[in-house]
Amino acid sequence: MQDLTFFYTNEIKKYGAELSRMMKLLFASSMIRLAVFCVAGLGIYLVFGDAKWMLAVILLAIVLFLFLVSRHSDLQYKRDRLKALIQINETEIKVLRRDFHDLPEGNAFKDPMHYFSQDIDLFGKGSFYQYVNRTALQQGSETFAGLLKENSISYIPEKQEAIKELAQMPEWRQNFSAIASMTEAETGWESIVRWLTDYVPFVPRILRVFPWIFSGLSILILALYFSNLVPGFVLFIWFMIGFGITGMFTKKITKLSADASKAQSTFQQYNKLLTLIEETQFNSAYLKQWRGKVMAENEKTSAVIKKFANELNSLDKNNNVFYLILANGFFLRTLTHCYSIEDWIQKQGGSVEIWFDTISFFDAYNSLGNFAFNHPKYSYPILSEGDVILKSQSAGHPLLHPEKSILNDFQIEKDQFFIITGANMAGKSTFLRTVSLQIVMANVGLPVCASAVEYSPIKLITSMRTTDSLTDDESYFFSELKRLKFIVDEIQKDAYFIVLDEILKGTNSTDKAKGSRKFVERLVGSKSTGIIATHDLSLCEVAKELPQIENHFFDAEIIDNELHFDYKFKEGICQNMNASFLLKKMEIVE
Repeated sequence: MQDLTFFYTNEIKKYGAELSRMMKLLFASSMIRLAVFCVAGLGIYLVFGDAKWMLAVILLAIVLFLFLVSRHSDLQYKRDRLKALIQINETEIKVLRRDFHDLPEGNAFKDPMHYFSQDIDLFGKGSFYQYVNRTALQQGSETFAGLLKENSISYIPEKQEAIKELAQMPEWRQNFSAIASMTEAETGWESIVRWLTDYVPFVPRILRVFPWIFSGLSILILALYFSNLVPGFVLFIWFMIGFGITGMFTKKITKLSADASKAQSTFQQYNKLLTLIEETQFNSAYLKQWRGKVMAENEKTSAVIKKFANELNSLDKNNNVFYLILANGFFLRTLTHCYSIEDWIQKQGGSVEIWFDTISFFDAYNSLGNFAFNHPKYSYPILSEGDVILKSQSAGHPLLHPEKSILNDFQIEKDQFFIITGANMAGKSTFLRTVSLQIVMANVGLPVCASAVEYSPIKLITSMRTTDSLTDDESYFFSELKRLKFIVDEIQKDAYFIVLDEILKGTNSTDKAKGSRKFVERLVGSKSTGIIATHDLSLCEVAKELPQIENHFFDAEIIDNELHFDYKFKEGICQNMNASFLLKKMEIVE
């Protein structure tokens, strides 16, 4: 942890020094713009009364001022990027100290009907999502949540190699995230894709060439005017013709401009992100595959998007009164931009969704690479196809502080079930979530909290936090039955690792014992694998009849009238329960 803190602290110092230099450049840029404004004012004063020279000074000042504004905007962008990089490194230092509860919780991704996400603290405050997620884009967050919930055992070696590679690219990851964090999209990517898909062009094809002819004639007339070969009213009439042609399409231009304005920032930022992806030579096959989706044969996708972003940005220039009047009156520039935008949409609009998907993939995988970088002592599971489903040495829960976490060794083989008993608060539920999260992390391709892991890939399904539903007028017991029915149906379709915490909690003890035993027999008969935690010691008797069942427990001891836990995973059946002791200790009963 010291090395990681040192790394992030040095990054903050480095970017802080660059930020100080950038602030000085911004101040100088502001002073230069002020000087140009003052000089232009002086120039107009000196030639006041000579319309030609006044117009020349104004035009020159506008061109120079627009250039300086663009340069100033570039400097502001670099400043904001440096601030984002500093914030990223400050966040990592806080998370290393286990201070992460102000990060996004991912509550929108909660799904009580999911295979496991409701049971293992995957989303919500203090969740695995909150601890690991560093995505900067909304679509990236959705992609990242989807990876955690995917429950897929495909391409795990490829995923591992991709995460390993990104873990060794901290500066690239942070640069990507900083740029992505500066995307201030007014609308979601789905709306942008829908807009491009449904767009209906309005600019006539003749206007592909006509604005250039009109512009050439405008330059000629301006030259003749300044040479005293044509009077001023000819220049004015020509200007009004140009302004009138543009005015014919004002309503549709305004609509396109409004839509373009919403997408403009997204495309500008995405262009930079695509450039990063294109210019990086990845080694792992999985990253190469995704990079290939944005590698066009003839022209870089980033260049294609840059053209579009520039055209979208050009429509915003109409907000400048001088540009609106002069550029449209003499050069029909807005119609030229509209035609270019429409032509781009027709040629490239269908590819935008896959570009967005690729960027969101890298945004999501940056979080996975960042997690691996922050946990160099975690182990990537060694995949096997033998009898061992999961064998972990020194396994712990990644959300527990390393100094407080008690590590355990365990091995569970194919078609085997553990029945775990133990006192309240002895560590049963934490162990269930540790095992469950190891499977989820292994399937995603992440290293897990253990010194060594052997793993035969398997999907996960859990039932640990069933709740009643007042909305559906549904009892707790019926909710649990529905969940167990869901599990029974799923294990007939595929192999699952099943994790259950206290079967049939919503019924009486006698009925519960009978029902639990029959359900365990059903699971064993289906050749499933898993873990069941229970307080019902009678359920442990099934191990005498079914060799697939093993009993394990977490113990508690009362020493000097105090309850002590060692949180160690042991073989056998728990003999020490603590409910009565706690009731007396808390003076609830005598």
